[in-house]
Amino acid sequence: MKNFKSKWGVLLLVLCMAVLAGCYGGDKDEGKGGGGDSKEPDKAEKSTLNLAVAGEIPTLRTNGPMDGLSQTMIVNLFEGLFRKDQDDKVIEAMVESYEENEDGSKYVFHLREDAVWSNGDPNTAHDFIYSWKKALHPDTYSPHAFMMDSIKNAAAIQDPDSDMFGKVDELGAKAVDDYTIEIEMENSVPYFFELLTHPVFYPQNEKFSEEQGDEYALEPENLVFNGPFTLDSWSHDQKWLLKKNEDYWDADSVKIDEIDFKVAKDTATEVNLYETDTIDVANLSSEFVDLYSDHEDYSTSMNAEMYFLRFNQRSENMKNVNIRKALDSAWDKEQAANAILKNGSIPAYYLIFEDMVTSESGEDFRAKNGDLNKQTIEEAQALWKKGLEEIGETEITLEFLSYDDDQRKSVAEYIKNQLEKNLPGLTLNINQQPNKQKLELEDKQDYDISHSGWRNDIDDAVEFLTIFMSDGPYNWQDFNNAEYDKLVKKATTDFSDNEQRFADLQEAERILIEQEAAISPMYQAGSARLSKPYVKDFVRHANTTYTYKWVTIEK
Repeated sequence: MKNFKSKWGVLLLVLCMAVLAGCYGGDKDEGKGGGGDSKEPDKAEKSTLNLAVAGEIPTLRTNGPMDGLSQTMIVNLFEGLFRKDQDDKVIEAMVESYEENEDGSKYVFHLREDAVWSNGDPNTAHDFIYSWKKALHPDTYSPHAFMMDSIKNAAAIQDPDSDMFGKVDELGAKAVDDYTIEIEMENSVPYFFELLTHPVFYPQNEKFSEEQGDEYALEPENLVFNGPFTLDSWSHDQKWLLKKNEDYWDADSVKIDEIDFKVAKDTATEVNLYETDTIDVANLSSEFVDLYSDHEDYSTSMNAEMYFLRFNQRSENMKNVNIRKALDSAWDKEQAANAILKNGSIPAYYLIFEDMVTSESGEDFRAKNGDLNKQTIEEAQALWKKGLEEIGETEITLEFLSYDDDQRKSVAEYIKNQLEKNLPGLTLNINQQPNKQKLELEDKQDYDISHSGWRNDIDDAVEFLTIFMSDGPYNWQDFNNAEYDKLVKKATTDFSDNEQRFADLQEAERILIEQEAAISPMYQAGSARLSKPYVKDFVRHANTTYTYKWVTIEK
């Protein structure tokens, strides 16, 4: 695709690939996406949003190891106590009203009594408490359970060294009755309601979930839903269909009947589907940004999403800090963002991006540390030479685990070229994997370097930093620094001096990157897309998840 230098190339591509449209649900018989007259008039009358995604849904379990696609599906299929609105503001969802005591140590939530599951069961407070305990239990533990740490006893329940480990009935949350939840807090947390919008706090229908056992959430028939949509069908790795949930408590706000997802593993296919009116929104990789940047359907946005290279310190070669620092400094991050991605992404020498969070005195988080490890190639080469001497090697081979989509393929190839050119004796072998398989390899720590990333769900620096705590479920790289752990752990629980807390988090970031080079920051992600003008209220959140509840199709 890199040989196409003009829009004529894309038009030719579209003509050549038009025969593929039927494979992705675009033929006339299906009556979708403007493909011609439908043979089934009832389907033609439906309001359908047609979308493409790069791969399979990793999980639909609210206690599962979810990525952005998983989280997007879950927030559209299920409903929590709160959700984010069109402007990323927290609004009541299952909560009808609530009380909070004066010091923020106790909440009482009153639930909507008209909310039901898609099988007709009432959606009660017990479903929430069941789900939360399930996320904390060692047998069904969620890697996002750390988000519950501010609830009384939640951190101790997760701690193998605590006498309370695994005793989920000690959680400081209970169903007072069928429609009332009471939560006791370890400490007051100013962003607690933001946390409650995360799927790990969503309910599960206890009776149904227990009946399904290990099969729960594996297929549509193994799920019941309480959100705006239901999962009607799921052809794994190919396509799936969401339908409006007529039993949803706020069904009147849901204007579309269906959302039809197709898996398109490369951008050329996705653009073809867009050009043939088979899908309504298409995400663009860099070569298509050049071609479509002047198109009336084109737009870009910045994300609360950071990408970085993980350095797996379980690997013998990656245990050396000078090797890690050299790998962090020996490639041109500006070139990667501006010439390879070209979608508004910003080169990064940090984890907490500018304008994300400020102190109470108005200081931006970046003001103190600025860019970290921004060194010359010559300085990187000196670190590399020293590191090789320290491990007794003159050359090493490392595996670089990466995604298999076009956009990040190009980034991986660029980094390989840069590092092998600038660091004599290095061979970097790229292992490109679909997202689901890539996550599994990261979890097993079966790699040396990984192209990884994180989306922030709260307006606070602490969530980005907790993922690298030594005992954290997402510390997929054996990073361990006692001072770092101390600073970040304190910041999750102690809000008594917010200026000191702010400074502690700044120091933790410095330790992570400048001192330890545990990661190599790459870029704050931007994104470029094409969207049909008849698609309205297509809500894209800052953390790159999407809510379809308010979408309308106005043809």
